[in-house]
Amino acid sequence: MAPRVYMALGLSLALLPVADRVAAEPFVELRTSEGRIVFELHPETAPQTVANFLTYVDDGFYAGTVVHRVIPGFMVQGGGYDEQLRHRPTREPIDNEAAKCLKNRRGTVAMARSMAPRSTTSQFFINVDDNNHLNHVRPQAGYEGYCAFATVVEGMDVADRMSRLPTGPGGVFLTDVPVERVVINDAQRVEGPVRFAEGAYAQPASELNNAVTPKAPGGSTMVRRAPQRRATP
Repeated sequence: MAPRVYMALGLSLALLPVADRVAAEPFVELRTSEGRIVFELHPETAPQTVANFLTYVDDGFYAGTVVHRVIPGFMVQGGGYDEQLRHRPTREPIDNEAAKCLKNRRGTVAMARSMAPRSTTSQFFINVDDNNHLNHVRPQAGYEGYCAFATVVEGMDVADRMSRLPTGPGGVFLTDVPVERVVINDAQRVEGPVRFAEGAYAQPASELNNAVTPKAPGGSTMVRRAPQRRATP
């Protein structure tokens, strides 16, 4: 009986219009030189940010970009520079949705930006610790926060490993650049579990043999450190 349920769910997803499938299947897989990471996107709290990220994904923008900044106990950041650390041209920036999105807890994924609130383009970072200082406080310079729009549901161990890689200077950056390039070979949408009740998932038929199991989140665009580790955002 269970296989019929999965097949019906898979078929219903396939028949959904593309716009509706963004909400029904908000999963993106990153294939990197360090391993595979899967994001579950959250358009219900950050619709513009998710739509922006998916535009870059669908355009193939992230293929060949690198993770250019890693800090243990803080985050790993990428999606804006190629292997020669040359900045890739991006689309126009979008508004910062940090006021209503997820909190920057371990395992969440947020968009990087400069000090200007409306400066979000392609770069993102994975929080490898709870970074409460990155959350929205109020609409005032320095307090707007960073919009967390996704959670890591597979490959958090890969992100943790990236954060501990040896670093040094590179390109326009004085520090925190992995000595050996961490390349994002590809980023694409994938089917994931279908949430049909709070905390409950059913797996599409096409993914039964390759399940993505949800886990609880245990110039240059820079994420700012905590006050005691402050650097240019």
